[in-house]
Amino acid sequence: MEKSRAPATFADLTVGQFVERLSSAEPVPGGGAASALAAALGAALVSMVAGLSQGRAKYAAYEATLVRADETGRSLATELLELADRDAEAYAGYATALKLPRITDEQIETRREAIKAAARVASDAPWDCVRACLRLAEVAEALAGRSNVNASSDVLVASLLAEAGARGAAENVLINLPSTGDEEYSEAMSRQLDETLHEISALASRTREIVLSGGPQEPEPEAEAAE
Repeated sequence: MEKSRAPATFADLTVGQFVERLSSAEPVPGGGAASALAAALGAALVSMVAGLSQGRAKYAAYEATLVRADETGRSLATELLELADRDAEAYAGYATALKLPRITDEQIETRREAIKAAARVASDAPWDCVRACLRLAEVAEALAGRSNVNASSDVLVASLLAEAGARGAAENVLINLPSTGDEEYSEAMSRQLDETLHEISALASRTREIVLSGGPQEPEPEAEAAE
């Protein structure tokens, strides 16, 4: 009897299967994949809210924003699921490098260089997740006060998931930086992370203020210019 094949990507798993795999003693998926998945759920919420708002006379002035949010949400959801896989693959590469033999001087040097290269890849993957989360936080903020009021809490949840996903991914970047052996890269990445996280936090706070105020927002300037 032929055994069923394991899903090739995390996107192919059911939610239950992903949670079960995450709770196992296996190192992947781990925090990086979980962060990307959380953000992917936020992106899906953005599309949902946009869909619940499009084509309604009450929100006609925001149609350009709603269309953009729908498209951006769907695109980000796909990208973030792919980033979950990338993060897992990057960690697997790092784990493989750690297991390389280190008996001879040549083996020790080969292993050292392999670890540095793998750590760089393991830093870049979650950094891309942080950047995707910034775009998610931006589009969620754009929807606040410009979408179906009955789904306003969903906008806020999307924003919170963007921030949580970004902070989780950032921790995975930071923990890998020392192993890259590149001080200049590490310092530059740390600065970029700090700036991006502050920007995401500000967007999340702004989104919360708008949602809790319950009031509508003016159409986005670029949306008005496009009409």
